[in-house]
Amino acid sequence: MTKPLVLCYHAVSPTWPAALSVTQDALERQLSSLVRRGYRGATLHDALASEPKGRRVVVTFDDGFRSVLDLAFPVLNRLGLPATLFVVTDHVGMEEPQGWPGVEQWLDGPHRLELDFLTWSELRRLADAGWEIGSHTRTHPRLTELDDHALTEELSGSRARCEEMLDRSCYSLAYPYGTYDNRVVQAASAAGYEAAVTLPRSFARAEPLAWPRVGVYHSDGRMIFAAKVSPAVRALRATTAWGLLDSTRRRLKRMPRAT
Repeated sequence: MTKPLVLCYHAVSPTWPAALSVTQDALERQLSSLVRRGYRGATLHDALASEPKGRRVVVTFDDGFRSVLDLAFPVLNRLGLPATLFVVTDHVGMEEPQGWPGVEQWLDGPHRLELDFLTWSELRRLADAGWEIGSHTRTHPRLTELDDHALTEELSGSRARCEEMLDRSCYSLAYPYGTYDNRVVQAASAAGYEAAVTLPRSFARAEPLAWPRVGVYHSDGRMIFAAKVSPAVRALRATTAWGLLDSTRRRLKRMPRAT
């Protein structure tokens, strides 16, 4: 079985310079290159619940920003690709842009509307078009830092809200910041999730409730994107050797430079 390639995007904008934003042209170029190479699209739950033959790509978007509908949806629609959108349920439909650590610095300035969120009716439109709407928790916390009660509230509460508002089952989850541990995985399973995604450096752990994604960011040019999605590179990232190389690189990066 060929493991599905799971991509992680956040926002799409022609002007926003944030690391988590890509331009519409870049998004179309990246996904078109995969379609030309024979990749077929799937939602996360479908990709992990079955054993399809051939290359599969799962396009995911975290957070639930309005640009996903306005700019990403037309691109994927033209390419015949579905996507999985993970929403922060307490922020859906908020009248004013809101943020959390990592994006809140954009709330003051010319790019504040990039943090505008979709409404439930807009999410239903995407679901009706074949997209999967999954949970990104209620408030986007670091789940590993929560006590058991708060962890359950974030996971079960967001799943219940998605199902109530969309009248569809919610089986998939994206861990905020990609952070998780075994306790979080067990809590996700207890909350009823069947698939959950991460953003790890190493791909050594690849299981339905801890599935690695390839993060795609503002600075990723053609060559970087091609390397990230390469089957050979992804296979390397799943080895012990990759983990050793990566830990060594990070340790050297922290060392003070000689003067």
